[in-house]
Amino acid sequence: MAVKLVYWFEEGGEEQRAILGGKGAGLAEMTRIGLPVPQGFTITTQACKTYYQSGKELPESLKQDIETHMKGLEDKTGKNFGGRHEPLLVSVRSGAPISMPGMMDTILNLGLNDQSVMGLYEATQDLRFSYDCYRRFIQMFGNVVLDIAHHEFERAFSQLKKDEGVVQDQEVPAQGLRSLVETYKDIIRQRAGVEFPSDPYDQLFMAVSAVFRSWNNERAIIYRKINKIPDDLGTAVNIQAMVFGNMGSDSGTGVLFTRDPSTGEHVLYGEYLMNAQGEDVVAGLRTPKHISEIDTDLPGMFDKLSQVARLLENHYKDMQDIEFTIERNKLHVLQTRTGKRTAQASLEIARAMVKEGQISKETAVKRIRPEEVSRLLHRGIDPKARAEALAQGLPASPGAATGMVVFSTQAAESLGEKGDKVILVRPETTPDDMPGIVHAQGILTSRGGMTCHAAIVARGMGKPAVVGCDALRIDLEGNKAAIGGYELNEGDVISIDGGTGDIFHGEIPLVEPIMGESFKEVLGWADELRILGVKANADTPEDASRAREFGAEGIGLCRTEHMFMGHDRMTVVQQMILAETEALRQQALDALLPMQEQDFYGILKAMRGYPVTIRLLDPPLHEFLPNIEDLIRSLAEMKAKGAPVSEVSRVEDLLRKARGLQEMNPMLGMRGCRLGIVYPEIYEMQARAIFQATARLVKDGISDVFPEVMIPLVGEAAELAILRERVNEVANKVQEEQHVEFPVVIGTMIEIPRACLTADEIAEHAQFFSFGTNDLTQTTFGYSRDDAEAKFLHKYLGEKVLPENPFAVLDRKGVGKLVEAAVELGRTRRPDLVIGICGEHGGDPSSIEFFHMAKLDYVSCSPYRVPVARLAAAHAALRG
Repeated sequence: MAVKLVYWFEEGGEEQRAILGGKGAGLAEMTRIGLPVPQGFTITTQACKTYYQSGKELPESLKQDIETHMKGLEDKTGKNFGGRHEPLLVSVRSGAPISMPGMMDTILNLGLNDQSVMGLYEATQDLRFSYDCYRRFIQMFGNVVLDIAHHEFERAFSQLKKDEGVVQDQEVPAQGLRSLVETYKDIIRQRAGVEFPSDPYDQLFMAVSAVFRSWNNERAIIYRKINKIPDDLGTAVNIQAMVFGNMGSDSGTGVLFTRDPSTGEHVLYGEYLMNAQGEDVVAGLRTPKHISEIDTDLPGMFDKLSQVARLLENHYKDMQDIEFTIERNKLHVLQTRTGKRTAQASLEIARAMVKEGQISKETAVKRIRPEEVSRLLHRGIDPKARAEALAQGLPASPGAATGMVVFSTQAAESLGEKGDKVILVRPETTPDDMPGIVHAQGILTSRGGMTCHAAIVARGMGKPAVVGCDALRIDLEGNKAAIGGYELNEGDVISIDGGTGDIFHGEIPLVEPIMGESFKEVLGWADELRILGVKANADTPEDASRAREFGAEGIGLCRTEHMFMGHDRMTVVQQMILAETEALRQQALDALLPMQEQDFYGILKAMRGYPVTIRLLDPPLHEFLPNIEDLIRSLAEMKAKGAPVSEVSRVEDLLRKARGLQEMNPMLGMRGCRLGIVYPEIYEMQARAIFQATARLVKDGISDVFPEVMIPLVGEAAELAILRERVNEVANKVQEEQHVEFPVVIGTMIEIPRACLTADEIAEHAQFFSFGTNDLTQTTFGYSRDDAEAKFLHKYLGEKVLPENPFAVLDRKGVGKLVEAAVELGRTRRPDLVIGICGEHGGDPSSIEFFHMAKLDYVSCSPYRVPVARLAAAHAALRG
């Protein structure tokens, strides 16, 4: 039986989203519940796949199917496709199963030619309207189907307005638009080398092919990559009878959200334009009015829209993004979909809908994507900053950003890849600006409203955006702009506040975010649902305090080497490394001891009541010495300048020791537990600092502190046995000296394959395992992370040798199997073994799902990833 590739709207429903796409399923569902939806049909995602399998050609059988449905649409509407009398015009729109707003292509008014445009005039008695539709169609067709740049047509239109002596598009008379149609046809002839097709079926088949092609345009590919949308879903195509918002003062078009997409407030939120078509609102070419003003233009329309909004939100049990057109006072609903929203709005809407009794707590938690939560942790403008805004636009996407002004997506991409912070400044953005938006810190536009492309994309990506700033005058050819009495050149620094719409000259101090009530309540529900514990990686009391604010249940990794990096300590550390005798080394360690003790005192105190896992020194010693090439250069300069002998001698000692410590492969050399066995006094000093800090806290009345000592890089059980005994000896001595008791917990970091395969033996000496998945990934793949990411990993990802960067998303097939083996072996020998993970994968939602399935006890990640991990752990538990 042949696969059905075309469905009437009334044949489908939400349950067929995978084949009808989100837009097609929405149109079918709205038709089903009786909303005023213009009639039409959907060409399925399977047809898109067939198109690509056929070498980017529409099969004849599909063309026949489309023709049959077009004949049916003629019967349903009583109109003729491309006819001289009562012409039927259609829109051709994309619609993927997962919403990708603005990433693919749309064509309106299809079916117009030199004959049918006169039929449209007969039906409407409005020659200007008829030719306005015709010129719009030719422009969209030329851009989408024939790849002619928009500005080619815009330049001709601007020249026409200049010749006619008018400013606004709607001021151009009918005869001017008629001449513009011929100019547009000339542009197509010159730029594409073909004639504009007059046959409506030629137009339709070319448009359907173009929409299918747009599934793989650059902006769509980038969007899918960022949002982890599979590349093999394909897009559906929706063919729908046109209704017109540009038929005069009683017609219009708009976009409506059932709740505020920025804040989540339960109010109708949206914009409309009178005497306009849908792309005018989204493209930002005209600044629209707020939906609350619509009754001033069309009395009673606000109530009608409110009814539609209530009906759709109650039906879908979620905030909806609705597109509508009003043709001669009659409301038509063109589309509904789950509305894109800021992270703050996601939390507020989920919380409100639970309280309204519309959804359960479980549904609320499932609706919040873990990555959305991280976007809530945006910085803002410091309220104490003394800065006067140059101007104000519309606050389209919250958060604040500072960066250099760039006027093109190419410049944003180029500088952003180098690590420079930039603000993309444009009259308005289009989907072609996606690469620049990805690399920009924030977006600023002079045109557009709260539902324009820049606003929607920025909110979805969690980037600050200010749009529709009328005071901003941009000269793209001159690479400059004027605002608030300032001239901005490319490279000048500005700051924007996407929460207020303010724009500032220069760099403005930013402040860290705080969690609101919705944030805390929804994450509290996530905590009730999750099984995995969530800890944080923190090296300072400040990090520990921040981690607790974000809900961390302890510290899963405190890296002691980071404490040695301060200038006052580095000198002492270098003395310890340069020491020629054990006595001199001990002297330097004695100087480090009180510093380390104070570090641990602060961290344990900040995390009182929760465990703190402290990893003893891990990196090779040469990392604490200057680079050899830098030392050689410094030594030459010192000798040339006649520096004192003592200073020259000190640098020579550093150079000699650095050369002595130099290794062929330092990541697999003298580091971790190997360092502790060869130089036992280093680990003994660190253990004493930990336990003396613990004893001080107990004496200070803070007895609920729980330090855990982690031995890194163990690959042989005997390594851990030796070091465990030494750490225990130090703990016993401190307890005797200080006359206090405290629990002593010792475990190891599992970060090399042999440790995973001999985990049963290692577990005899460990009270806990913590997977160091960064090094475990390096040693499993045989990759040096820095070299891999710099030299070949991007190629591997592009060629799909690997599905993901294994340092960002855990490799389940290889590294995952080692983790599972270590868990099984370790718990077979020690059933009460506590097992966690403290690599960067501890903050990645996909990896967290794996750790849940592998039955780990906790994940540990950076403080700012803690809320993400809490939510991702709940999602993993809900999936079972």
